[in-house]
Amino acid sequence: MKNRYEIDMLNGSIMPKLISFALPLMASSILQLLFNAVDVITVGQFTGTNALAAVGSTTALINMLINMFTGISLGTNVLAARFFATKQDTEMSETVHTSVAFALYSGIFMAFVGIIFARPLLSLMGTPDNVISQSVLYMKIYFTGMPFFMLYTYCAAILRAVGDTKRPLIILLLSGFLNTGLNLLLVIVFDMGVKGVAVATVASQLLSCILVVICLIRTDAAYRLDIRMLKINMRHLITIFKVGIPAGVQGTVINFSNVLLQSSVNSFGKEAMAGYTSANNVLGFLYVSINSVTQACMSFTSQNYSVRKIKRMKRIHLDCVILEVIVSGALGLAAFVFGKQILNVFTKDPEVISYGYEILAITSATYFICSMMDLVPGALRGMGRSAIPMLFSIIGTVGTRIVWIYLFFPYHRSLDFLFISYPVSWGVTVLMQMICYIIVIVIVNRKYKDVTS
Repeated sequence: MKNRYEIDMLNGSIMPKLISFALPLMASSILQLLFNAVDVITVGQFTGTNALAAVGSTTALINMLINMFTGISLGTNVLAARFFATKQDTEMSETVHTSVAFALYSGIFMAFVGIIFARPLLSLMGTPDNVISQSVLYMKIYFTGMPFFMLYTYCAAILRAVGDTKRPLIILLLSGFLNTGLNLLLVIVFDMGVKGVAVATVASQLLSCILVVICLIRTDAAYRLDIRMLKINMRHLITIFKVGIPAGVQGTVINFSNVLLQSSVNSFGKEAMAGYTSANNVLGFLYVSINSVTQACMSFTSQNYSVRKIKRMKRIHLDCVILEVIVSGALGLAAFVFGKQILNVFTKDPEVISYGYEILAITSATYFICSMMDLVPGALRGMGRSAIPMLFSIIGTVGTRIVWIYLFFPYHRSLDFLFISYPVSWGVTVLMQMICYIIVIVIVNRKYKDVTS
């Protein structure tokens, strides 16, 4: 019997189901991003520019450190979707317990890494002396919640594999309310500043972790979680790694290029850092919106590919392209037109807003290119092909940005010229990924005979 939260990805109309999957996921991702955005808004409005720069200066570094393990969760999604579609209940259960155990171990590991190496890594990034102490404090507290964050990420990936994006939305809604309430209490009432927003974030991560684990424990389906059965099945873990590690490497290396970019922004001073922090949060909302379509594409692709519904899989890809262009075009245009008003939510400092909009104007107007760069690897990962799109993404995105930062930027030192590297790198990467996609589809057509869809 199908759970009422699940979506039948193998039969029926495609676009309504993609939207039904993507919209709750989009809302969930936006709420998750609000954890950091509320931190930024709170310190920007009630603590000052130094605190805003301190929180913002950790973003690229935090993402670089955790992206490997969050990327591996995509492998969990693909494998769980495959076993769910083919009704292999034993393998599904083993995948769930392997993934949750790995999430717990990796979360503990990342907590130690973040706490121990916070100051040395922030120093390497050139974080100014007047904000580095607050940056270190925020980062250390943030990483104490890493086991909770990882458990939520992997458990939510299991739910997405079966089409359940609604319960994670409810969970993050509750966590978001907790995070916002604690921010206001700890920063405004108790004047805890950066420490307060970090504690609020960890508390909200703990709540979301507990609730999503309860969802898996209470289900009657094959993906039920039994804490007593937690152990790593190496065969399934290796399969998860085959898809997830390339995705994790891709995210980590791309965020390394963002760390280099952050270092270049740091050279313009704390107002530019605060402006980049604000603009980056707006771009974060755009990214999680388009990434929700990518996640839908990956889950739908994985299920249909596993039962060899190749024609239906291709229609899924076309519908995802249409949906991605609509979402990225509309949100990018809104950010371009109303950018200054949006940035005013984060700070009232006119110089910070000016820097932020300078960055936002260039990146938001061309964001539809980024949406295609995100979508194609999602489709390929759904078919179990993760290594080649990783390689092309690293060459196209990271390679272009490194060349831009070290060869061109020193002779044209301005923020607008620095951030032109974004759309340029996106365009180069999309061209390479499309070539890869066409080759994979040709191979799939020759290898598999399509079943009735």
